[in-house]
Amino acid sequence: MTQIRSISFFICFFAWSVIMNLAFLPMLAFDKIWIVRGQTIWTNGIIFLLRTICGLRLEIRGQENLPDGAAVVACKHQSAFETMIFHRITRDPAVILKKELLNIPVYGWYCRKTKMIAVDRKGQAAALKSMLAQAQVALDDNRPIIIFPEGTRSAVDSDLPFQPGIAALYSKLKQPVTPVALNTGLFWPRKSFLCRPGKMVIEFLPPIEAGLDRRVFMAELKTRIETKTKELVEEGRAQYLAK
Repeated sequence: MTQIRSISFFICFFAWSVIMNLAFLPMLAFDKIWIVRGQTIWTNGIIFLLRTICGLRLEIRGQENLPDGAAVVACKHQSAFETMIFHRITRDPAVILKKELLNIPVYGWYCRKTKMIAVDRKGQAAALKSMLAQAQVALDDNRPIIIFPEGTRSAVDSDLPFQPGIAALYSKLKQPVTPVALNTGLFWPRKSFLCRPGKMVIEFLPPIEAGLDRRVFMAELKTRIETKTKELVEEGRAQYLAK
């Protein structure tokens, strides 16, 4: 039954995505706010499909820890879902992503229009400098910056190192960083077309204040995110996957 539901969901997911992408193409000629609104509608549609077809619900915790407007958010990355959800949780997010994604027809156009922060992973120092410049512009525009410190989706229970990009943002922007833990990979695993019923939890943790030593910050960030993520994963397993 889970496989049938998953297949049905992904058929609807791709159909919904095509409809939304085509419907909002004319909006590229206007202010980016229309694309931002389209991204929110698209995300809400996906959440609806997950709930109604797969029996997969969403709970957001600790949202009081997320500042309004300008912020730096460091999120655990287990699933494709967290690349979408910030279009619903936050207003006009500036997501840090691979520069190659800008070359994807339609999707890349929307990313350019909404001024996502594109990073050339092979650019080393120049790429880091460009990322910081784009991030500063996003903060000046009162937008939240979303970064996935691992740089890629991680398997549940894995312990990937955090990349230096988040440390650079913390040191140069001199902003608090809000960690985010989750258990999405239990229910929508990476590189999988399987969605299990249950409840995905995304939890915003208290911000780490600005001004800490770089190594102290990185250790604190990793400890907070990984510790809470393990708790959420165990909670999900106990409540849903053990049945």
